[in-house]
Amino acid sequence: MFHLVSAIGWLFLQPLSLVAILIAVSLLTAFFGWRRLSMAAGGLSFLVLVLSAWTTLGALVLGPLEDRFQKPVPIPVSVDGIIVLGGGLEGSINMARGGHELNSSGDRFVEVAILARRFPQAKILISGGQGAVFLAGEGDADTAPRLLTALGVAADRLVLENRSRDTYENAVFSRKLVEPAAGETWLLVTSAFHMPRAVGVFRKAGLPVTPWPVDYKTAGNETPGLAEDNALDSLRNTTLGIREWIGLMAYRVAGRTDELFPGPKPSAP
Repeated sequence: MFHLVSAIGWLFLQPLSLVAILIAVSLLTAFFGWRRLSMAAGGLSFLVLVLSAWTTLGALVLGPLEDRFQKPVPIPVSVDGIIVLGGGLEGSINMARGGHELNSSGDRFVEVAILARRFPQAKILISGGQGAVFLAGEGDADTAPRLLTALGVAADRLVLENRSRDTYENAVFSRKLVEPAAGETWLLVTSAFHMPRAVGVFRKAGLPVTPWPVDYKTAGNETPGLAEDNALDSLRNTTLGIREWIGLMAYRVAGRTDELFPGPKPSAP
């Protein structure tokens, strides 16, 4: 139920949907002669669109999320397992065409292929089922073996978790598949902006992980002002950032994490 409610709620909360709703309100109120309300709704829709697409708002919203975790320094000498979260493959296209098309978060799987070569003894757990509510597609855990084996990763190293629909289920179902022994090192690979929520959920599930963020959307040096990126990328960043902050709040309220904004744990003295 949580997954369905969150998917439906996000339909109305994302910037483009808000713009469309406000335009509809503006037209409807104009039809009834409510001029001030119509102008207010129209002006607000224009403001939302401008801020989302033509300013650095998206980068500023994403920045704190992407900066929350860094790759470990020094890099572990040995790694027992690598967990990669789904979301980097085009599920609907791959289901129709049978390939392994990557989307804008496909860096997750590129990085896993690199890590697989760096740590040849590590198991690779791919966590990701069909999470879309309104669009049929193939889960990443079903597609990824075609990609990774083509890149030279042995099939017997892969552990597939193809039931999860969201980050919470990623953690819960992954925990059931692996039982890390004390002292083992498991890397968690996901987009940098998504790492705080992912780490919080995996901690709650009792699966200790070492964050390995990838797929950065910002340079980290953006300041308030007009966007230097194109409007579509700026809009995408705003959408991703707002969604992730809402996700952090929703997961904390639902008890899926123990912290609102999970961060690195203090080093032992």
